[in-house]
Amino acid sequence: MRLFFHSNHPFAHWWRCIDQGALFFILALFVFSAAISVSASAAVAGAYDVDVYYFARRQAMFLLGAFPIVLVASFLSVRGIKYFGSLIFVFAALGVVLTLLGGVEVKGAQRWVDLGAFRLQPSELLKPSFVIITAWFMAAPTAAGRMRGFFIVGALLGMCAVLLLLQPDFGMFMVLSMLWFGQMFLAQLATGLLLGLLGAIFLGVGVGYVVLPHVRSRIARFLDPASGDSYQIDRAQQAFTDGGLFGRGPGEGIVKSLVPDAHTDFILSVIAEEFGIITCLLLLTLYALLLFRFFKKLIDIQDKFTLLAGGGLLFLFGAQVLINMGVVLGLLPTTGMTLPFVSYGGSAMLSSALTAGFLLALTRRIRQGTL
Repeated sequence: MRLFFHSNHPFAHWWRCIDQGALFFILALFVFSAAISVSASAAVAGAYDVDVYYFARRQAMFLLGAFPIVLVASFLSVRGIKYFGSLIFVFAALGVVLTLLGGVEVKGAQRWVDLGAFRLQPSELLKPSFVIITAWFMAAPTAAGRMRGFFIVGALLGMCAVLLLLQPDFGMFMVLSMLWFGQMFLAQLATGLLLGLLGAIFLGVGVGYVVLPHVRSRIARFLDPASGDSYQIDRAQQAFTDGGLFGRGPGEGIVKSLVPDAHTDFILSVIAEEFGIITCLLLLTLYALLLFRFFKKLIDIQDKFTLLAGGGLLFLFGAQVLINMGVVLGLLPTTGMTLPFVSYGGSAMLSSALTAGFLLALTRRIRQGTL
C-alpha cells in the first residue's frame, strides 16, 4: 500500500497533493450529518405520513452521492474548474427558468423541479458556479479586460436577480449579491465602484422590503418580534436552554416536533437540545478548522483566478454557516439558509459538495506548485 501511494498513479499523486486535513474535516461533517439526521428527521416523518426513517435514509443517499462529487471535483485542473463551473451555471440558470414555467410550488415559492427521485432546486447550483464565472472574468490580465468582465458579470447577476425574484427567492438573490461584492473587493475594484455596489445592495434590500410582503414580514419580525409570529425562533432559542451544555440525549428533544423546518433550516436547534451547546461549539469548531485550512492555503497565492475563486467559495461556505446559526440564535432575520452538509436536502448538499470539491482542487493545485 505504501508503494502505491508513492507511485506515479493518478490517484496516488492526487492523494499526495490534496489537503488531507480538509478532506478529513469534510468527511467528519458527513458522518455528523448522517448521525443527526436519524434523530432530527424522525418527528418530521409523521407530518408527511412516511415511515420514521424515511428522511434519514434519503439524507444518507444524498451524502453517499455528494461525497463522490467532492472527490471528482477535487481532481479538476484550474481550466477544468472554469469550464465545469460555467457549464453548471448555464444548467442552473435554465433550471430556474424551468421552475417558473412548470416548477413545484412549496409554501408560495416556485423554486423546485421534480426529477422523480427528488426535487432539485436549481438556484442552489447558482452559488458556487457564479463564484467561478465571476473569478474567471475578473482575473483578466488587463485592466480593460477586467472592466469588461465587471459589466458582463453584473449583467449575469441582473439576469439571475430577475429570475430569482420571480420565484420569489430574495434570500438567494442577496447571497449572490454579497458574493459579487466580496469578489469585487478581492479584485481590488476602485473604492468608488465598491461603495456604489454596496449602495446598490442596500437599495435592493429596500426594494425587497417594499415589494415583497414575505421579506417585509421577516424584517419586521426581526426588528420587533411582537409585530408578528416568532414561534419558530422562540422555540429554537428555547431548545438551547432546554439542552444545556450536554443535551437531553439522542431522541429526547421536542423541538423537532414543534418546528416545521427543524431538520433543514433549524437543525442546529435539534443538535443543541439533544446533544448540548458543547456539541454545537464542536460543530462550529469543525467548520472553522475547515475554513482555516483553505484560507491558509489561499492567502499567499499570486494567481488571480485562484485567489478570486477560492476567496469567493470560502466566503460562500462561511457565510452559509454564520447566517444559518445567526437565524437560529435570533441574530439575523430568517432566510431559509441551510447548514452546509448537516441540514437535510439534496440540492443544498449538491451545492456544498461542489463548493468543497472546487476548494480542494484549488488548494491541490497550490500544493503541486503549478497554477
